[in-house]
Amino acid sequence: MLIGVDFDNTIVCCDQLFHQAALEKKLIPSNVSITKGKVRDYLRECGKEDAWTELQGYVYGVLIKKAPPFPGVFECLKHLKQRGIEVTIISHKTRYPFLGEAHDLHQAALDWLKHHDFFNPKGAGLSHSNVYLEITKQDKLKRISQIGCSHFIDDLPEFLMEPTFPADVERILFDPNQHHFENNHYRRANSWKEIEQWLIGVKV
Repeated sequence: MLIGVDFDNTIVCCDQLFHQAALEKKLIPSNVSITKGKVRDYLRECGKEDAWTELQGYVYGVLIKKAPPFPGVFECLKHLKQRGIEVTIISHKTRYPFLGEAHDLHQAALDWLKHHDFFNPKGAGLSHSNVYLEITKQDKLKRISQIGCSHFIDDLPEFLMEPTFPADVERILFDPNQHHFENNHYRRANSWKEIEQWLIGVKV
């Protein structure tokens, strides 16, 4: 068994940061819900796609250091490690933002993982060699297939439903805000505790 996990908005929770940054930049009214998705949707509906792109670079490059892990994710990965189940992170992330200041988004993600003890053998026990930050979505899909993931966890249903998504990989949608419907393409989980219960219950 090899569990693949997305990074942004699956391991690291940036909902509060996106909302806070968008308010500070006067991009949204205060009544927009405090989730990344709702901030994105509002800006796109207002025709502010460039502002959304620049906001992502700012959050993932600068503010991410303030972001917490999602509740239960650290414990889940640690328990998987204790049972000899390998975990790898595979994320679609450009090296630098398309707009705005040239923050190194890859280094910011690695620094965050280190700061939160995900690389600590006594913590989540991830290996640096098991973190893949791919430049394109297609590279991410290829990596999932190439290294032989048995399961993959992501927060985007559209990614899990990609036509080229490896057919033999079990897909799990992480949906903590319960924004999505059930779908026969994936299992939907509202928490990392729920994901842990599924995975630990699977015969290795």
